[in-house]
Amino acid sequence: MADIEHPRLVLHNFLSRDVCKELEFIHKSCCTIGYRPNVFSTTLSHLIATNCSHLIMPLVSIRERLREKVEEYFRCDFELVIEFTGLISWTKGASIGWHSDDNRSYLKQRDFAVVCYLNSYGEDFKGGLFHFQDGEPTTIVPLAGDVVMYTADNKNVHAVDEITEGERITLTLWFSRDSSHDEDAKLISFLSQGSLDNLDPKVGSHLPMPASNSMYWFPPDEASVFKSGFDIRCAKLHVLGLDLYSSSEQICQSSVNSGNKLLESLMEPLQLARGDQLFEMKFINVLHVFQVVQFYCWKGSKLKATEVEEGEAKLKLLSGEEKAKINCLKSVVLKDQLQAETFVNDLYSWKQQQQQQSCFDWAAFSAAVMEWEAYTQKLYHRILASFPHWRNYGSLFLVPELGEFGASF
Repeated sequence: MADIEHPRLVLHNFLSRDVCKELEFIHKSCCTIGYRPNVFSTTLSHLIATNCSHLIMPLVSIRERLREKVEEYFRCDFELVIEFTGLISWTKGASIGWHSDDNRSYLKQRDFAVVCYLNSYGEDFKGGLFHFQDGEPTTIVPLAGDVVMYTADNKNVHAVDEITEGERITLTLWFSRDSSHDEDAKLISFLSQGSLDNLDPKVGSHLPMPASNSMYWFPPDEASVFKSGFDIRCAKLHVLGLDLYSSSEQICQSSVNSGNKLLESLMEPLQLARGDQLFEMKFINVLHVFQVVQFYCWKGSKLKATEVEEGEAKLKLLSGEEKAKINCLKSVVLKDQLQAETFVNDLYSWKQQQQQQSCFDWAAFSAAVMEWEAYTQKLYHRILASFPHWRNYGSLFLVPELGEFGASF
């Protein structure tokens, strides 16, 4: 190790840009309110709990490669288990003062930390520089694909500058020598409880099921009453110029439906609208809608509208009654519309938003629906094939005959 007093390693371009974009898609389409203000997270256990277990597949080989690097550099071959894996984003106002990762008693089991940057300082966000109190390098400038790994102790006291603009997204892992904290064992148990090995991949088993609405509500201290604030999924759809439509006959009967009742509509079939047009396909719930839209934002530039026959994107004009239902639902999921718009505007530059809105194309979106289906089905078949091996060996690993996972789609 180059610095015995402050053992740490920086790897440049460890992840390809395509892999970074794929992990960014997974996080943006699944994240919930995080563990501190203005932080959002996607853990592997959360993916399993929301019926998105297939989305852990792009992470499997990355976790393996990172463990090998940590064991090699810190000379602890075959000693480590992965204690935590999470996709984490920090937004405007988020920061952390000087600390070491073991300064809280319930985290004493953590021996090494790894941070993989999925987007770049200056291009995607401002602020968020990573600083070590002592040793070299002193400051890490986050760049997509780069990795920093270090001992999670007082030899590597560190801090992160406040985010002033945009969204800083990372893949973060902690490693431990204590096998009782092995994340893999817990994940395999969760997968077993879901009877993953008995599911039929032909019956929509890969369709997401949202967590409680409170886990998507911002600010989080309003999530128990929903009297102010907004749903982060609906806010992002709104800024893209998209609305949610529920065909429920009672959606606008305020005397019958409470705000909580209307929020339950997000768990039921929904359609997507834009302007005066309604996309006729019904999505199973809001998370299904949101994942497809985020997939379109990820892959849209590569989807050629010419590949979709004219008229294949089935649309209809919204009636006055349908517009009223959209507004009723919007009034509940976006209690403070200005606050919601400000929140999303802080995540993405005006230029990025304008590009996404102006380039939106129903035909290309219709193609994205089919591509999302193929993408999720492929990952789902892979996890079905991998799970028996994971269960037998008690660890998540790359099953050789399945080939390399990641952004090959």
